[in-house]
Amino acid sequence: MTSPIGTVAIVGGGTAGWLAACVLAARRPELSISLVESPDIPTIGVGEGTWPTMRETLATIGIAESEFLRVCDASFKQGSRFDGWVTGAADDSYLHPFTLPPTGEIGPKLAAWQAGAASLGFAEAMTPQAVACSRNLAPRQRAMPDYAGALNYGYHLDAGKLAALLTRHATERLGVTRIAATVVSVGAAVNGDIANLLLDDGRTLAADLFLDCSGHAGLLIAGHCKAEWVDRSDVSFNDRALAVQIPVAPDSPIASQTIGTAHQAGWLWDIALPTRRGIGCVYSSNFLSDEAALQILTDHVAGAVPGAGNVDLSPRKLSFKTGHRARFWHGNCVAIGLSAGFIEPLEASAIVMIELSLRALTDNFPASRAAMDIHARRFNALFRYRWDRIVEFLKLHYVLSRRQEPYWLAQRDPATIPAQLAENLLLWRDQPPSAWDFPQIDEVFAAASQQYVLYGMGYGVPLAGSTSAVDPAAIAQLAEVRERSRVLASALPANRTYFDALAA
Repeated sequence: MTSPIGTVAIVGGGTAGWLAACVLAARRPELSISLVESPDIPTIGVGEGTWPTMRETLATIGIAESEFLRVCDASFKQGSRFDGWVTGAADDSYLHPFTLPPTGEIGPKLAAWQAGAASLGFAEAMTPQAVACSRNLAPRQRAMPDYAGALNYGYHLDAGKLAALLTRHATERLGVTRIAATVVSVGAAVNGDIANLLLDDGRTLAADLFLDCSGHAGLLIAGHCKAEWVDRSDVSFNDRALAVQIPVAPDSPIASQTIGTAHQAGWLWDIALPTRRGIGCVYSSNFLSDEAALQILTDHVAGAVPGAGNVDLSPRKLSFKTGHRARFWHGNCVAIGLSAGFIEPLEASAIVMIELSLRALTDNFPASRAAMDIHARRFNALFRYRWDRIVEFLKLHYVLSRRQEPYWLAQRDPATIPAQLAENLLLWRDQPPSAWDFPQIDEVFAAASQQYVLYGMGYGVPLAGSTSAVDPAAIAQLAEVRERSRVLASALPANRTYFDALAA
């Protein structure tokens, strides 16, 4: 119980497993780390969007940004644009960017926006990133140091190529041992912990700490630890997706944001990489058949990708459970990635939850088994909080819609709205979202994210509790945003120009 934690076994590869291996090896070099990856189990490989946190993660594990961009066929992501979510009209569009509004209280800036710049969308009034996105501009110049930018940014990427890069980096540069085998059984210790793993090649792998990165199967956290599944499909309806990859012309523009387009029973993602577009149709099987979803996807591709009208689509069909574990850390086992939970791909929370889990684990790494249960209780409380906030934030996109199809009406049924979200919406009629509503360090979707969605969708403006006076300082801040938008529009390269130069 008091001997130090010296060995870690990770079950499962993919983004979660290999990112865990790299982060642990980089931040805890005293550990001996092994990763068991079954050659018979394919990874899902469709998580193609990250948050800006990925820049710090890649820098921490020692991968150069230029290497990452080239090897992973990556591009810059500066936020998410939502088309058709409010009414479905042609001009129904708003942006959730990664760059924050000007510093200070948001209330005076809201009043200044309404008084003098209401013709602009909320994001366009609050950050020059809106102009960069509308013009397909990169957030940085190539001469800047790695991971620095004029605007905040994450990435779009090929998830399969990312996993391959992380595999090479972990095994060749960070000393992680890869074991190509399948776990056939789990050996239990006297106290109920995991003692070892029996592999199909006859070997037994023992460790002090086990990370379950086995995806939806939850081989360790569900199979051995019996951690219950918390079903959230009563709030989040979507349970299926059709995904395709469409090659693009070498001179085609590269969008700066994920584009989410609402349809009658869900939405479509559209992610631009230098060589292709990743497009998918997310939907609820209770409201839409697979055949109808395929038609929606086919029509969207024909209209959105030049020259793709005659492409024979053979989409990959994904079915997923909506929810998360009741416990993410049990005994000496920690669930990371899909084994911990999944709430549809809207707003790309999957990879950032992997990063946050690894940060919490490495910042508070147990010195011995004696302290592990304390760490587990704190970890479980923190991540139950985070999953609840994710569920609420994603639901916000649906609750504020005014679309009239049965799916969208059901999304607005008060019985499907979490109590905390319902309370917040009542408060936000009078005052904007603030740190009082989201007090945790490293909130996944902090107050600014809530503001971009609320005011992008036209909720609660003007505020019922606001005064009629407009603060001259707030007017000046918005004027500075417009001037900075003009400057950056002339200084930043187009995404296509940036990546063509990088490839050359």
